[in-house]
Amino acid sequence: MAKRTRERGFPADPEPLPVPVVDNHTHLDHIGAVLPDTPPDGEPGGAWPPSVADHLARAARAGVDRVVQVGCDLPSARWTDTLLTTSGAGAQPTAGVLGAVAIHPNEATLHAGILEVGPDGLAPEPEAHHAVGLDDAIAEIADLAKGNERIRAIGETGMDLFRTGPRGAQAQRDSFRTHIALAKELGLALQIHDRDAHAEVIEVLLADGAPERTVFHCFSGDAEMARVCAENGWYLSFAGPVTFKANHHLREALTAAPRELILLETDAPYLTPHPFRGQPNAPFAAAHTARAMAAHLDEDLGTLCTDLAANSERVYGTW
Repeated sequence: MAKRTRERGFPADPEPLPVPVVDNHTHLDHIGAVLPDTPPDGEPGGAWPPSVADHLARAARAGVDRVVQVGCDLPSARWTDTLLTTSGAGAQPTAGVLGAVAIHPNEATLHAGILEVGPDGLAPEPEAHHAVGLDDAIAEIADLAKGNERIRAIGETGMDLFRTGPRGAQAQRDSFRTHIALAKELGLALQIHDRDAHAEVIEVLLADGAPERTVFHCFSGDAEMARVCAENGWYLSFAGPVTFKANHHLREALTAAPRELILLETDAPYLTPHPFRGQPNAPFAAAHTARAMAAHLDEDLGTLCTDLAANSERVYGTW
């Protein structure tokens, strides 16, 4: 896939949060791919592009001291496993990082050999790793999850009806069901990707039985969907879009969601919060989203951060 750079630098560094929180969905391995070749004016000194250690240190300074790294294609899942694995004399796993692995729904269609054009109008672009069949790809995900105790979630999986047609939708549904079964078998959380597929995703969860800890990554529904999630004990993870001016439905969902089911994420390097939309995202910017959430809820920031951190540990355990 062609590199899509964002010529501007990262958002401004926020004031540190009063209580450390978790970015429960980030793609550390993807951030460099969206950055320009040289640092834009105003970026602090240091190596470019920033390393994983750089991103984690910057996040910790902002009060985002733990992350869940998500690998949702085969190369990224393998990278995530390596990041989390202790190997070699005296080596330690990367501190403050847990992992999630899966075959993304849009990856599932390519592993299944389905090249339909969806409503987005974009032609699929299979890569070398898509030569692995879908069953074999999910089997590798299962092996990675079974072999690494720091992988605490299966995800992101789900359905994305913006990117495929009817044949692809069936492949996504089948893949989603297999991932649900895997999460339940291993006692892991489930992170869901749901794009233009609210009814379909909920139908599968209710039919198959959701894992005990089920998270709607980058929640995109409305207040009514938030109430459905609440009835079933599913977590709602809010990212930068909750800060976008036009997304009143997301703020209404945030208001409707029980506090004990709210999580925070970046989905870095995507979905950068307002007023930095269009700039590359990174885990430290979750602090901007947390502040916007507290302001909307008219809540003390420290109290909200305490709740977000506690909710994250209920889902993923301790770091």
